[in-house]
Amino acid sequence: MTAKVIDGKAFAAEVRGQISEHVARLKDENGITPGLAVVLVGEDPASEVYVAAKHKQTVEVGMASFEHKLPADVSEEELFALIDKLNADPTVHGILCQFPVPDHLSERAIVARIDPNKDVDGLSVVNAGLLASGEKGLVSCTPLGCLMLLRDQVGNMSGKEAVVIGRSNLFGKPMGQLLLQENCTVTIAHSRTAALSEVCRRADILIAAVGRAEMVKADWVKPGATVIDVGITRIPHPDKPDKTKLLGDVAYDEVAGVADAITPVPGGVGPMTIACLLANTLTACCRAHGLSETKGLTA
Repeated sequence: MTAKVIDGKAFAAEVRGQISEHVARLKDENGITPGLAVVLVGEDPASEVYVAAKHKQTVEVGMASFEHKLPADVSEEELFALIDKLNADPTVHGILCQFPVPDHLSERAIVARIDPNKDVDGLSVVNAGLLASGEKGLVSCTPLGCLMLLRDQVGNMSGKEAVVIGRSNLFGKPMGQLLLQENCTVTIAHSRTAALSEVCRRADILIAAVGRAEMVKADWVKPGATVIDVGITRIPHPDKPDKTKLLGDVAYDEVAGVADAITPVPGGVGPMTIACLLANTLTACCRAHGLSETKGLTA
């Protein structure tokens, strides 16, 4: 058996195509342009690269992109004043603050300050509660991206046994809730799970999100399972001393010989994150104006 490679890069391009078409219709039929505001505090090089990628893709799908760069020593009061201004701005439908932020600022407090209806990162307590209650909210981007990939690959997930390795608020918990909504039987496993490999071997759908390079081996995986690798670890490249290499949580080469389908690292889940950020911004815009949402772009 050789697993099908789930091409997240290609699928993300399809999602952005759907978003672009819907944005064009919103402009033509309603005179509305969805707007995404990104706040960057300080000069973290990785964050600057990521924010630039978000800006580029936002503009490419026809949305308005608002960038706000603040100095590393910005006060909480000044940052909150900007967030309050964006909350009140009707042309801004999505707001996110790029993390990490300097130590004197609280990420939790920042998320709490953003209007939950514009919380396109899906990180607020309100949106987490709505998801847990089965109500409409905005869902964290990476779990939403994984759900889209699974819907495309697996189709009807009702009755499937799903295991999520990782219990973070950012990914593991919302991923578990999304799978429950698909009528999966869900186990959320973690570092203290007894007989973890045996738990994983039960899974029709196995999702790894712990940040431990190649932890999941072939004998952890049920033959024919669908494997989603969310982990990412950067290591020195074995053949190029001045380069690095990215590894996922799954030992890709050996697991690909057991699974039915698998996401690679890179090129699997990663490209879906920004695509789902744009999808959430479109969803937030449609909800703000009482318009119908695009099918397949929400939970």
